[in-house]
Order: sequence, then structure tokens, then C-alpha cells
Amino acid sequence: MTQFLETLRQEHRNMETLLRVLEGEFSIFARAERPDYEVVQAVISYFQDYPDSCHHPKEDVMFAKLRARDPAAAARVGDIEAEHRNGAERLHLVARAVASVLGEQEVLRQTVGDIVRDFIDKERRHIEMEERVLFPAAAKALRPEDWAEIDATLTGDSALNRNNEEKFNALRQQILQWQQENVSGALR
Repeated sequence: MTQFLETLRQEHRNMETLLRVLEGEFSIFARAERPDYEVVQAVISYFQDYPDSCHHPKEDVMFAKLRARDPAAAARVGDIEAEHRNGAERLHLVARAVASVLGEQEVLRQTVGDIVRDFIDKERRHIEMEERVLFPAAAKALRPEDWAEIDATLTGDSALNRNNEEKFNALRQQILQWQQENVSGALR
């Protein structure tokens, strides 16, 4: 249990790091300067793939166990699957807005900024809710056999294999390296 929840918390910290990168790039955009769109697109790509292929399946399996074990606690969490879908829809709007900017289409800077801020703010609220409500509820309600079943389910899921995790860790590290190079270059 503890290791499983710590893994999810670490994944949240990793996502928060990339949300800060995206936020930083769009603060450059808000000043009417050109952000590093390679970094922006890489962050978008990470969020398009990583949560649904690696992170959300873990939460979904845990949430299903919580719903079976303590329906009242699950009700306090709400519809986590819908929240995940809504996050993906907001990200799609971010990707479209960035594509419009890169395609030199008429788009208000304020509109793009609003779309990006909405995505970042709601992702942070979602992560906070999971940390504050879902994880403690699961820690309290689930039994050792539930955690063993969760582990067995996820271990047997080939979509959640270690190679996938390593691919996304490498992408995250590449994004952070590009961002660091941008910061270093700006200081010169």
C-alpha cells in the first residue's frame, strides 16, 4: 500500500514539474515573446500519453477497489474517470491553441493564455483532490489483500510495462534538460 501510494505521489510530483515548465513557457508567451515551442509540444505530448497509459490506470484500479470496499468514501472522491476525461479534453484545447499559434492563425494571446491557465489550474486541483481525498480514503479503507489484488492486476497489464514508464521518464528528463538549457542561454 505505502509503496503504491508513494509511486502515485511521485508521478504527481513529476506532472507538477512539467506543469511548472508549461507555466514558465506561457509566461514568456504572455510577455509577447516566443516560448520554446519544442518544450511546449513535448510537455503536451507527455500529458497526452503518460496519464492515460501509465498513471490513470493505477488510480482507476485503486478507485474501483475503494468503491467496492467503501462506497461512501468513493462517493466523496466523485467521478474520477470523468475528471480524467475532462483533463484530456482541456489538454486537447491546449494542443489546438498551440497548433493555431504555430500555424500563424489569428488567435488572441489572451485566449491562448486562458486555455493554458485553465488546463494547469484544473490539473493542479485534480492532483490536490486525489492527494487530499482519494489517497487517504484508499489508505484507510483498503485491506492488504486489496493492495495485493491491485498489484497483481497492474503487474499483469502489459500496457503498464516498465518500458512505457522508462520512455516517459526519458521524455520528462529531456524536457527538463531543454528547459534548463533555455534558462542557461537566457542568462548569457
